[in-house]
Amino acid sequence: MAEAAVVASNLVKRFGAFTAVDQLSFDIAPGEVFGFLGPNGSGKSTTIRMLCGLLLPTEGDAFVEGISVAREPEQVRQRIGYMSQQFSLYEDLTVCENMEFYGGVYGVTGQRFRSRAEALLERLDLQREQDRLAVTLSTGVRDRLALACALLHEPPVLFLDEPTSGVDPLVRRSFFELITELSAQGVATLVTTHVMAEAEHCHRLLLIREGRRVALGKPAELKALVPGRLVELRVRRPMQAVGILGETEGVLAASLFGTAVHAAVANEVESPELLVRAALGRAGLAVEQVKPVRPTLEHAYLALAGEQPSEVQA
Repeated sequence: MAEAAVVASNLVKRFGAFTAVDQLSFDIAPGEVFGFLGPNGSGKSTTIRMLCGLLLPTEGDAFVEGISVAREPEQVRQRIGYMSQQFSLYEDLTVCENMEFYGGVYGVTGQRFRSRAEALLERLDLQREQDRLAVTLSTGVRDRLALACALLHEPPVLFLDEPTSGVDPLVRRSFFELITELSAQGVATLVTTHVMAEAEHCHRLLLIREGRRVALGKPAELKALVPGRLVELRVRRPMQAVGILGETEGVLAASLFGTAVHAAVANEVESPELLVRAALGRAGLAVEQVKPVRPTLEHAYLALAGEQPSEVQA
């Protein structure tokens, strides 16, 4: 079995009395697309900054390609590509000038730089933008430029912190097509996202809450952790229905999914349909339709990120 590309071992990061990351452990294999999920403020970005050697752990350690982030952060930074949430390139430089600058930082110069830049400009559809100043670029084009700069030196490990935030579906699809290509070449990728359709493309997913590991496994394994049986119902006042079902015995959770209401009903309830119809009927709400539904990653995220920690090992 190949040695892990990334290993986090009991990582802790404190800022004064606040613990942002608390005893977090996981590993990422070469070529694995590893999804990192959690509510805002749960410690995802702090963890990535530690893995990049930009923040020193308070306790524990992590290893990227076998190099300690605590002892050799400069060496780690040479082995990774990093794309942060905020655009961090130089707005007063053009697309090509930004790429040339970052190529120099990583020692990619001369013919190697020209070959890499040409290939990335074409792959990320930046050829028409190459002479434009970064300050004039749209959000989607900026993100493509940031990814191009992160890939110039052909890193074996890639950290992408919400790379598709604020971009259109076509750009999002292009990003994940490229991530899949890199995975086939052996590049290990850690990606944070709030888009569940993106998370489905990951080989494994790590859910964290308040800096702690909540669940780890393949997408199908996390879906299997959703408690109870799910039903989808249509009513004229869905918000009121959510409130009523949330206080109904035998209903574990209820929430809006688009214009429908999804309710998780305890396994011991003989008929979930009769239970929700009766509860809403007593409140004067007629149910137009009820049908069973399969758990999705969104259900898993809501159930696991907001409840007591549970865990599955892939």
